[in-house]
Amino acid sequence: MPEQLRVDINEYQGVSAIVYPANSRVRSGVTLILGHGAGAGQTSGFMVSYATELAVRGIDAVTFNFFYAERGRRAPDPNDKLEACYRAVIEAVRGHKKLRGNKLAIGGKSMGGRIASQVAASGVGDIAGLVFLGYPLHPPGNPEKLRAKHLADIKAPMLFVQGSRDTFGTPDELRPIIEALKPPATLYVVEGGDHSFKVPKSSGMPQQDVHSAVLDEVARWLRERVQASGRKL
Repeated sequence: MPEQLRVDINEYQGVSAIVYPANSRVRSGVTLILGHGAGAGQTSGFMVSYATELAVRGIDAVTFNFFYAERGRRAPDPNDKLEACYRAVIEAVRGHKKLRGNKLAIGGKSMGGRIASQVAASGVGDIAGLVFLGYPLHPPGNPEKLRAKHLADIKAPMLFVQGSRDTFGTPDELRPIIEALKPPATLYVVEGGDHSFKVPKSSGMPQQDVHSAVLDEVARWLRERVQASGRKL
């Protein structure tokens, strides 16, 4: 059963988070914090589905609202506020009694993953891995405006899940950046997928099967690359 969690950003501001406990029969000992994308908060269908299904696969998943989403606003907060919110969530998860002893991975969908990467690049400790569900390498139509320089400062393994039709950055655009990263990063391509991994009906692949394959890969990668590395919470 998901558990509501209140996270204080500072003395005056706070956001809500949701902890999705891992299936105890297959619990991996890994916690994954997922930040949402710019256009929808933590209760969007994508976020709820992915957190729920990762928990089924043995991952303790945590979602949260960035402050602007908590207040019902459309426009995202400035970068420094988004990062401050993500850091506050990390601290709250570190202190959560049910998650103690887990390895910690962070990431998110689109903007949520980008902010996680910036937080990790700034030197936040205890991060054993990062998962990007559609990394926003550049704004659509502006491939020259790359958001990748900071990735080289991250000292934890990274998993990039990217649709082959992603207008925010194709796998071909990501590959040369990923290949230069140390420790080595992993790229999982969703063939025919867009920024949210949606595939054309003409592909013949049921959409649920696409998401299930992504979830299986994320859970597998977390067990193989994160469970065996990093410090526990």
